[in-house]
Amino acid sequence: MARYRGTHKSATYTTGDESRRGPRSKWRKGVAGTALAAAAMAALTASQAPGAQLGGSGGDEGKDRGDSSRPDLAPGDDSYHTELPPLESPAPPKSHGAPDAVGSHSGIPATVLAAYKKAERALASTDRGCGLRWELLAAIGKVESGQARGGAVDKEGTTLKPILGPVLNGSGFARIEDTDGGRFDEDARFDRAVGPMQFIPSTWSRWGTDGNGDGTGDPNNIYDAALAAGEYLCAGGKDLGSKSGLDRAILSYNHSRAYLRTVLAWYEFYREGTHSIPDGNGPLPTTPGAGEESDAPGKGKGNGSGGGSDSDKPGKDKPGKGDGGDGGDGEGGGDDRPSPAPSKPATLEPVSKTELSVGAGQDFEDPPKVKVLDKAGKPVEGAEVKFEITGDSTGSEFEGKGTVKTRTDGTAGAPTLDAGDTTGRFTVTATVVGSEIDPASFVATVEPRATALTRTAGSLTASKGSHFAERTEVKATYKGKAAANVPMTATLLTEDGEPLGKGPRFNLLGEPDRTHSATTADGLLGLSKKGVLRLPTIYTDEATGTFLLRLTTPDGPTLDIKLKVTG
Repeated sequence: MARYRGTHKSATYTTGDESRRGPRSKWRKGVAGTALAAAAMAALTASQAPGAQLGGSGGDEGKDRGDSSRPDLAPGDDSYHTELPPLESPAPPKSHGAPDAVGSHSGIPATVLAAYKKAERALASTDRGCGLRWELLAAIGKVESGQARGGAVDKEGTTLKPILGPVLNGSGFARIEDTDGGRFDEDARFDRAVGPMQFIPSTWSRWGTDGNGDGTGDPNNIYDAALAAGEYLCAGGKDLGSKSGLDRAILSYNHSRAYLRTVLAWYEFYREGTHSIPDGNGPLPTTPGAGEESDAPGKGKGNGSGGGSDSDKPGKDKPGKGDGGDGGDGEGGGDDRPSPAPSKPATLEPVSKTELSVGAGQDFEDPPKVKVLDKAGKPVEGAEVKFEITGDSTGSEFEGKGTVKTRTDGTAGAPTLDAGDTTGRFTVTATVVGSEIDPASFVATVEPRATALTRTAGSLTASKGSHFAERTEVKATYKGKAAANVPMTATLLTEDGEPLGKGPRFNLLGEPDRTHSATTADGLLGLSKKGVLRLPTIYTDEATGTFLLRLTTPDGPTLDIKLKVTG
């Protein structure tokens, strides 16, 4: 749910075996994706209507969660922190007060860490458990609020200042009119995501719970919010011990492939090792989102996506907390401490493959990545790198802006790159903004959407005047991986591949229909199998013999399936 405000294209998306036309949102690009997803899930889950009674007690008594097996699409909004963890997880410090314990990326504030672990234990001891690990809650908490603004919580786990997401007034984000009377989000006109796990008030009314035993469910309390998030992630009988179950759980929180990749990166990072650090000493987010560093005075105006002011944020003047940040909008300033002169970029070199390939309609799994060095060969942090698409157009585009800043190790990765819908080649060029050093180039090839078709289900024999008992399913794959949104046409032919006069048909009544076109499913929300097209029932008439069911794709493979009709 990165703040994408670009132009939406027309494209086909598939749920089950029905093909519809709609915005090319992929359920992840900005406002349109959020609105579509929310509308769809509202219809599918019968979730509580806005303005429902807010939960305030510790247990489930008196709380109507609707069908807890099917959660709302997402607890939060379109705003989250996009920074990624370091490439390697550092070893925990030998002593709690060691210098590297403060501000370390692997350090989690003590109260916040305790809340995640308590939520894991609570779920594991009930039938609501699903293999949830506390590291997943930590990864989501990191992405949603920077671990409650670096652990800015009191001894009971309640945030010292409200952590609020953007106003959901339809301007740049979804429009959700007030559902809590401003009780939690301090806005009586529109809703805002609230607290360290960023619950929208209407979602909290269904999933909110009491995690610290004080008799009140409060989204601003990390114990309450962590347990509610855990129950939300486990809903629907998901098995978080499997990759598919884990992916489904994260996407249910925020249906964005970029969000999924970011959370999984932190999840794996935390699983490599973490340690407890004092509350208020956690590293603050450097990217826009709720709890962003730009909320603090003297850090610029920010971008309007985070919560309110945070003038007394614990530890904001300690080492590693200021870093001369620009508040996310380039205005920067405000820190009176002297800063060393920034290194000047001297070279730009690629650190990822320079030749990329992917099937049409998909995202490149490994977008271009570069490294900026100074004359001494040391990494340059904070340099602006611009990624641009040049050459023949395949409809490719970046998710969000193409300009990013280098990290502490001097690297900068391009935003998620959508291949577009047309096969071909194009070039991605990376340049350092304001510098004349040589650019880095990457050649990207967009190949056919699928490289193979395989029958995965379906009867091959039927008697005349009846139908094939099991509907045919065909899976499209791209280099061995399921390929979603692959256009496919199924045609019933003679054994020699000629048009039929008599024989199998896709409809029972009326003029025979022997052609069916649709696209393979994207597997969203668990409603269908990714990469699979399920054909309609095939009916037979009085003709017997062997027939062909031919599956074709516009720019890829063909599959012939032999069907036999007996007397």
